[in-house]
Amino acid sequence: MNTIMRKSVLSVAGLAFAGGVFAGPIAAHANPVDAKPVAAAVQSTAPKPQGEQSHITLNDEQTANVKAIIAATKKAGLPERAAVISIATSLQESKLENLGHLGDANDHDSLGLFQQRPSSGWGTPEQITDPAYSTTAFLKGLKQVDGWQDMPLTEAAQTVQVSAYPDAYAQWEQQATDLVGQHWNS
Repeated sequence: MNTIMRKSVLSVAGLAFAGGVFAGPIAAHANPVDAKPVAAAVQSTAPKPQGEQSHITLNDEQTANVKAIIAATKKAGLPERAAVISIATSLQESKLENLGHLGDANDHDSLGLFQQRPSSGWGTPEQITDPAYSTTAFLKGLKQVDGWQDMPLTEAAQTVQVSAYPDAYAQWEQQATDLVGQHWNS
C-alpha cells in the first residue's frame, strides 16, 4: 500500500477511533435487557465460517487472553459475534500471545494480541500490550464498521486491521466460535 493511501486509511481509522471514544458514553446507557434479543438474532444470522479452518492448542496464557477478550467485549456491551471476530483476529495476528517487540522478526512496531502499532495511533506500547485496552481499541474500530455483525468475519476484521493478508482471518473463525461458546458464560 502506498504511503498516501496508508495515511488516508489510518486517518479514517483514527477518526473512527475518536468517534468511538465519544460515542461510548451513549452506548453505556443502553438497556442490557433490550440487547439480549438483538444479540441472539445477530448470532443466528452470522455468516458461516469460510474456507479451510485452522486450530491450535491453547496454553494457560492464551486461554487467559481469550477470557480477557471476552470480558472486554462484554464490558463494551457487544454481543458474542464481536468476541468471535476479536478472538479470530488475535489468533491470526499473535496466536493469542501478548507479543512484545520481536526484534528483527517484528512487523514494524506491531505489539500485543492484535499486533497494533503505536505509530498508527493505537496507543502506547504499554497500552497495546494490555489485553483489555487492546481489545477495547479493536472493538471501537469494529463498531465503526457498518454492518459488521452480518459480514464475513475476515471482512470485518480486515476493515479494522488493514492487514497485508486480508483473507487470513477466516481460517480461525471456527476455533474462535468454539472458544466464545466455551467461555462466554464462565
